[in-house]
Amino acid sequence: MCGIVGIISSKEVTGRILNSLKKLEYRGYDSAGIATLVEGNINEVKCEGRVEVLEKDITKFNLKGDIGIGHVRWATHGKPSKINAHPHSSEHVSVVHNGIIENSTILKKFLEKKGYEFKSQTDTEVIAHLVTEYLKKNSIKDTIIKVLKRLHGSFALGIIFKGQSNLMVGAKRGSPLAVGYGPNENYIGSDSYALKSMTNKISYLDDGEFCIIKKDQIEFFGTEGTKINKKVMNLSKDAIDYDKGDYKYFMEKEIDEQPSTITACINEYIDKHNKQINIYNFPWKISSIESVMLIGCGTAFHSCLMAKYWMEQNTNLDVSVDIASEFRYRKVKFKKNCLYIVVSQSGETADTHAALDLCKRNKMKTCAVVNVIESSIARDADLVLPIYCGQEVGVASTKAFIGQMLVLYILSTKISFDQKCISRKEYQAKVDNLLKLSNAAKKTLKLDQKIFNVGKTFADAKGSMFLGRGYSFPIALEGALKLKELAYVHAEGYPAGEMKHGPLALIEEGMPVVVLAPRDEHYKKTISNMQEVIARGAKVLLITNNNKDEVISENIWEKIEVDQLDDELIPFLMTIPLQKLAFYSALEKGYDIDKPRNLAKSVTVE
Repeated sequence: MCGIVGIISSKEVTGRILNSLKKLEYRGYDSAGIATLVEGNINEVKCEGRVEVLEKDITKFNLKGDIGIGHVRWATHGKPSKINAHPHSSEHVSVVHNGIIENSTILKKFLEKKGYEFKSQTDTEVIAHLVTEYLKKNSIKDTIIKVLKRLHGSFALGIIFKGQSNLMVGAKRGSPLAVGYGPNENYIGSDSYALKSMTNKISYLDDGEFCIIKKDQIEFFGTEGTKINKKVMNLSKDAIDYDKGDYKYFMEKEIDEQPSTITACINEYIDKHNKQINIYNFPWKISSIESVMLIGCGTAFHSCLMAKYWMEQNTNLDVSVDIASEFRYRKVKFKKNCLYIVVSQSGETADTHAALDLCKRNKMKTCAVVNVIESSIARDADLVLPIYCGQEVGVASTKAFIGQMLVLYILSTKISFDQKCISRKEYQAKVDNLLKLSNAAKKTLKLDQKIFNVGKTFADAKGSMFLGRGYSFPIALEGALKLKELAYVHAEGYPAGEMKHGPLALIEEGMPVVVLAPRDEHYKKTISNMQEVIARGAKVLLITNNNKDEVISENIWEKIEVDQLDDELIPFLMTIPLQKLAFYSALEKGYDIDKPRNLAKSVTVE
């Protein structure tokens, strides 16, 4: 959510800032803007809506400059509008900001008494005026030190100054900010992806740090202004643009990529010849781990729930799951021999990073399951397990969810064998089954037309339910979330056995209900629950797996059968029809599938 890019160069920068903003569109946003210095004066162009609108406006105003900052905004303070879009400028400075300034109301009153007038409803405009006020009596460096001490909350900042065409400033607390190095030019960006087309050499600011960036020099400073050195990292060489190819939507492409991303992940973690799992550099004795705490938000939380079922089934570990935004504020009873696993696609999720930081401050064992290995969470965790699914652009996660589940299942299997909870024969059987998963996923994608046919019913519904037991329950939650995210249909995921304890009151004639009922130990019980909702008039979409046995029920509206596979791996296959269902429901309604309203890909605020 929100994206920053800044370039200081000896040549024109506007076009490249625009291109970088386009790369940041996947984060989710509602407005955009660019400010540059031309002959020392600040010039800005802002718009509500997409970067393509901004591009047309910039062409109209002929915005130029060899130093500039750009921003795509996801609204926190103030509605989406041109006036609330970033950058925010005073007479002397222009600022782009990711994060939230918690004491902005107090600072605004202070500045109004000094005579400053505010145009926007944002917390960010406070920063522009506060910097202007301190510049009256201080150098740029001392101004930044004083301003950062006055700001409460989270921020990543890019700042340019009137009459200072030779420098810009970056600063960070809470929200991520990368600094890039180039030939006779340098950069800032809210993530490395925004900078990859220009450089593969970057540094990351840590909390409280700021930098003064010139064309040929970058100086880094700590909270008190002490000069510090920063490590320069080389980004992985996968800077080839990830585009839609022949697909109309990134999400559609990313759903269809899942068989190949499953293969890529398995190739990284499994020795096919010896049929064993390799997790290198595990920093502790697995035998010393007595419990696991899994932490995530949204879709990542659902992958954590899935892992809880696998770990409880196959290990002797005490396993618990928590939502990061709750975990970070509770009085947690930390356990010395507990492994704390945080899960985040972007590796920048603010609540999840804060939960990790809490674990680190209490000297706990930490593991990160992420998609972006250069991310803040990956850098701060003791052990990093990448999901290897490649860039995911669609805001509603698909292949990253599959990747998170897959890595967590592999870790669960590794722990269960190393702790002697399963035999070598069972262990190798699990590895064999994993090697079949990609092909089974490929077959599941062929059910596309049948899912397309039922999508309209869900698109037209005022509400729906997703029911499952055991391994299917977290998948029911994820299926409901996808329909909410994409089609804006109220959907609830429930354990099927809970229907009788309240939710059954919501069932009415014609309501579409998804029942996940693989032929596992819960099958007959789930079918009984299905009959209960059918008796109340629900239209049931049953998703199960191939089997010779007939379904023990009548009056099913539609049925989708995925491939037969080990019970523990069926959740991967059942996920795919639910992703497609949400996709086709949103398509039916004509919504922006890759950029659902109000949502962001990388949630970098609380």
